[in-house]
Amino acid sequence: MRLIATLALSLFALPLQAEDARLHSLQTANDSRGWDAVGRINLGKKGFCTGALIAPDLVLTAGHCLFDKDTGARIDPEKIEFLAGWRNGRAAAYRGVKRALAHPDFVYGGAEKLARVAHDIALIQLDQPIRLPSIQPFATGAQPRAGDAVGVVSYGKGRADAPSLQEVCSVLGQQPDMLVLSCDVDFGSSGAPVFAMKDGAPQVVSVVSAKAEVEGRKVALGTSLEAPLADLRAELALGVTVRPGSVRVLSGGNAGNFQRP
Repeated sequence: MRLIATLALSLFALPLQAEDARLHSLQTANDSRGWDAVGRINLGKKGFCTGALIAPDLVLTAGHCLFDKDTGARIDPEKIEFLAGWRNGRAAAYRGVKRALAHPDFVYGGAEKLARVAHDIALIQLDQPIRLPSIQPFATGAQPRAGDAVGVVSYGKGRADAPSLQEVCSVLGQQPDMLVLSCDVDFGSSGAPVFAMKDGAPQVVSVVSAKAEVEGRKVALGTSLEAPLADLRAELALGVTVRPGSVRVLSGGNAGNFQRP
């Protein structure tokens, strides 16, 4: 779907970084060591997204992954499957889904499509936890700042059978509810974890919501993580819906076009 986005011009004051790494396909066990907690999320017959374990039984992904792209209806959790470390026809672990929760402020339909990015996250509770030494859940961390280096592990169009690692890309700009990234994403990369290194270990600091194009420049849009993730954890723990807050409207600057991966 073609979407019109209005982004503040200041977000693009930083140039694309020359040191951005190319995608590296994680085809072997050695390549994938430390990354098997990233997996492909099969959405029945409706395609796939990317997700990452942040607890033995919790997968973090994008909120729009839980909706049928044709009808807008919620996808039945029983039709969703998480394939941890999926590569070349095999996964390190296979799990079904007990519960799938999009952020309560996320609205799949509606006209304010850019504003959805702010709450485009979801938690998937697996039917059984994954407790394998080779699959360690990732910690989550604070939102990076403009100019910081990050990385992404994702599946995507043309690379659905093995994840790809972009070890270094950049935060081009930020707003309180959104990051603009130079990272290379495509359809299927939705929900992919955006990493920052902390004490030598990767922490998830955002998830990929959309791919974008502004003035001919390809970028990725990522959600801010801390507050929306806290809302989802509270809802999951209490078993009730968190009261939706007001949607922050993003505005200003030049217009660009973006598509959801």
